[in-house]
Amino acid sequence: MVVGNERGWKIVKQWDVLTVGETMVVFIPEQKQLLRYVDRFKKGIAGAESNVAIGVSKLGHTSCWISKLGCDELGEYVLREIRGEGVYVSEVIRDENASTGLMIKQFSEANETSVFYYRRNSAASTLNKDNISEEMIQNSKIIHITGVTSALSGSCAEMNLTLAKKAKKNGVLVSFDPNIRLRLWSKNEAAETLRPLLDMCDIVEIGLDEAKVLLDTDNINEVVRILREKKIHKIAVKRGSKGAIVADESSMYEIPPYSVKVIDNIGAGDAFAAGFLCGILEERDLFTCGKMGAMMGAQAVGTLGDIEGLPDRKRLELLLNGNKENYR
Repeated sequence: MVVGNERGWKIVKQWDVLTVGETMVVFIPEQKQLLRYVDRFKKGIAGAESNVAIGVSKLGHTSCWISKLGCDELGEYVLREIRGEGVYVSEVIRDENASTGLMIKQFSEANETSVFYYRRNSAASTLNKDNISEEMIQNSKIIHITGVTSALSGSCAEMNLTLAKKAKKNGVLVSFDPNIRLRLWSKNEAAETLRPLLDMCDIVEIGLDEAKVLLDTDNINEVVRILREKKIHKIAVKRGSKGAIVADESSMYEIPPYSVKVIDNIGAGDAFAAGFLCGILEERDLFTCGKMGAMMGAQAVGTLGDIEGLPDRKRLELLLNGNKENYR
């Protein structure tokens, strides 16, 4: 198969990262006020898993995204945008009986972001364990899954669990971001569904609020200890504007935050995961993996939209080396 973007085309037999989940069309207001008063919007795409796949592609690695989209114009737009970023999308399923999901953002004068979902009974909510073949899993180095997809429906939750089980059976690394969205389910539902996934992961990117739900603690040392006991090899605890903590079986480092003017605070966690996973794929030291994640996350929130601010490889290296000239 062939994948490519502006960085060139190449034939690949294996994806570095495989992701599965819903991507929606997002309408982003150009005015900072209540939606009832907004009359200008920018159109984009938003989806935790595709955000990671795009971030991985931008850094020069291969990625595959699988989902379901409606047979509608919004679905065509999502497919075109993700394909255009060099992500392999030929396994995406089109559904004539359901529509593509939709999300609308709202900004306050203080740059606080609110999100409104229109995704109930969307095409992606009907994803199930039979939609991803074992061969697709075997063709991957890392499977990245998130709790957002598990929240969409019972069949999606079962699919994520099956993906993790098959990945483990085939020696494929499992990366997991709980990404708990309480607009989609309760804390108790999230904990009951996601704890079995956590027990099968090799790599985890987790926020302290999510750790409180899944591990009953938001103490960083306790979080790391519990995850180590679960035999999770690479751990990232995201702390937002305070940076992150990264750990493996024997080491733990604090990753300082990068200074950036926040324009849109949605998408930082996905960008962090993309950078962190690329560092792991490149066998970089743990601290550098964390720095790559933190820099990707910082750049994501500096522009409107989930993916528009993600840097390519050249720009990321310039930023990591402290060279800020001409990186925009």
